[in-house]
Amino acid sequence: MLQLLRDQRELRRSALLGALGFATFSVFWTTIAFHLADPPFDYGDGAIGLLGLAGAAGALCALAAGRLADRGLAKPSRVLAAGAVAGSFAVLWAGRASIVVIVLGVLLLDVGVQGIQVLNQTVIYELAPEARSRINSAYMTCYFAGGAIGSAVGAAAYDQGGWARVCQLGALLGALAVATALPGARRAQAADVSSA
Repeated sequence: MLQLLRDQRELRRSALLGALGFATFSVFWTTIAFHLADPPFDYGDGAIGLLGLAGAAGALCALAAGRLADRGLAKPSRVLAAGAVAGSFAVLWAGRASIVVIVLGVLLLDVGVQGIQVLNQTVIYELAPEARSRINSAYMTCYFAGGAIGSAVGAAAYDQGGWARVCQLGALLGALAVATALPGARRAQAADVSSA
């Protein structure tokens, strides 16, 4: 696995992008219960749990991401998906006192994270078809490491600065995801221009 990560630049980029996406997801889901349990919401466990249903709707975006990938647009579309992740935290901060706006932020976050995952898998599975299992193992190891780190730093951010700090952290991680996706999109665009 380490050799694949060393030898495959696009696998490294995809693994980092996936890790950043899942880190933002974990930052949010680790801390949202704290935010909704505090004023002005004062929600109980049952009401907080219902927010997960809104997140499930984001899974529908996997179909759209798959269609973009089928059209050969996986790399450029990852920039848009990462942008949705970064933008979701602006929505979550702006709507910090409105459950309706928080639900919209959750949908945007889930669309972005699902999009990153589907598009990344399209990209990495094309790298070395004979090594798909090892490539997937390397990718998913990095992906879940990002999620674990996101949970830890999300909880620390909430302890340090409440919801404001969580949204700042999520936006920062989302911006890093955009920066990670951009070079792959530019290379894909340059390759399309040179082959035309």
